[in-house]
Amino acid sequence: MRAGWKRPFVRAVIVTGGIGLVFFLLIFAAAFLLGNWEQFGGPKVALLEVDGIISEPEGIIEQIRHHMENRTVQAFVIRINSPGGGVAASQEIYQEIKKIRQVHSKPVVASLSTVGASGGYYIAAAADKIVANPGSITGSIGVIIHIPNVSDLLQKVGIRSVVIKSGPYKDMASTTRDMSREEQQLLQRLIDDIHDQFIQAVVEGRQLSRQQVEQVADGRILTGRQALEMGLVDQLGNLEDAIDTAARMGGIPGKPRIVQVKPREFSLLRLLLGNTATAWPQKLLGGEGGQYSVDYLWKW
Repeated sequence: MRAGWKRPFVRAVIVTGGIGLVFFLLIFAAAFLLGNWEQFGGPKVALLEVDGIISEPEGIIEQIRHHMENRTVQAFVIRINSPGGGVAASQEIYQEIKKIRQVHSKPVVASLSTVGASGGYYIAAAADKIVANPGSITGSIGVIIHIPNVSDLLQKVGIRSVVIKSGPYKDMASTTRDMSREEQQLLQRLIDDIHDQFIQAVVEGRQLSRQQVEQVADGRILTGRQALEMGLVDQLGNLEDAIDTAARMGGIPGKPRIVQVKPREFSLLRLLLGNTATAWPQKLLGGEGGQYSVDYLWKW
């Protein structure tokens, strides 16, 4: 009797468990295929990375806009490891970060890694707070143009350049001749105007007086500790400190979950799933013993 009673009970448990497992897998598969896995769970901090020379802003801007569609993202951390780059590219990212704060009312914390200088600092200035390591290289508030002159070399090898132009400045900054004084003055005015834009962005972003910014806006580089003394950063700390700061500002209790967009190369999975797919999201920030759980959304 007992053995006969157990068999139907075991079958019922197995069937119930199987139905529950299938239901869970269907939900997971739907989230996986729709690219919405990162929207599961509680409030999160979106982590964006600006790494290397800043030349193309589209990638970081696309990530920002994607995270703005995620209702669970309550704060942003911009991890910057860049010596700078293009003026317009830095300005576009700067403006998008300002929109996160001013239009969407979500806090942004910039975290400076090894280097966050020139255009890298330009971007950081748009954040609510800047966190730097004591030895981070930052500052370099300035603009520069490099124009090589190979005219002497060309003369030695017997090469001459013939230029036909529509105006006196159309071949300005040519590498095959010396620059005229008028051309140098014209370029200097251009550099001065861009420099003024850089200074004004730091004045607005850091809420400093123009005089304070101009004192360090001569192209000098600073350590994170020096920048803290001059008001260019808010606190010293690493990436985890920046994440904790962003979580507090976003009203996220405890250790927040991190969501991050990562590029992915072509594979058979792309053909099967379309343009977006998610990977298993469990990875600890900071390696073994890390404190943060990271959701990765893989983008094609």
